[in-house]
Amino acid sequence: MPPGWGQPGRAQGTPGRGIGAAVNALAMYGLLALTTAPPLVPNSALLAWAGVLAARGTLPLPLVLLTVTGSAVAGDLILHATARRFGGPARRWLQRNEKRRAILERASAQLERHGVPFVAGLRFLPAGRVAGALATGVVRYPVRRYFFGSLIAESVWATYSVGIGYLGRTAAGGMLPSLILAIGVSLTVAAAGALVPVLSGRYRARRKKGRGQGAAQRDTPRPDGCRPGASLLTRGESRRCRRTRDSAPS
Repeated sequence: MPPGWGQPGRAQGTPGRGIGAAVNALAMYGLLALTTAPPLVPNSALLAWAGVLAARGTLPLPLVLLTVTGSAVAGDLILHATARRFGGPARRWLQRNEKRRAILERASAQLERHGVPFVAGLRFLPAGRVAGALATGVVRYPVRRYFFGSLIAESVWATYSVGIGYLGRTAAGGMLPSLILAIGVSLTVAAAGALVPVLSGRYRARRKKGRGQGAAQRDTPRPDGCRPGASLLTRGESRRCRRTRDSAPS
């Protein structure tokens, strides 16, 4: 371990050690950014170690989380922009075949229906970061909405990835608690990410069904010839309905 890391009190003893600790911290931030911006780079151990350093007081936890989240979002946006810019041939290839065209249309419909929660949930599926960025780019999903989905997903991912080391070091100071916590949190977040689009789709379908039933009830006339829902009646219809009700035998 570089001198001064994990020993914040000693790092301030001399100017040389203070400068060395600052250089080590900058190197750590750079390494975090370089390993989280591109996809499919193994970085779990490094993120957990950054959490351990934050628990020891060597690195500020907010700055670690900001570095990891920001670099991951930047990598997502680069992938998305690349797919948007060079996705024309891929779109044309998908549209040539009926089955491939159906897949493309279904992906576009899912993104349109579930929106930002669907984009965020894709991050926690196997290879979901790459697949989500490329798919949303090919179908030209709006950059602003993709950014919000990526920001939500990467914030959650950075929090639990760094928090594994932070909480493990704080709780017991050993690797076994960190490993157990890593498995549990990863499974929980993956399950939650997969459930978000499903729950969102069911909620929207229920609301749409309720609006359709309400409209049908409002448009169905009563036996006296009047439609329920006073807000839908014209002034003449309202007077006619009142006269009909008043003249009806009790």
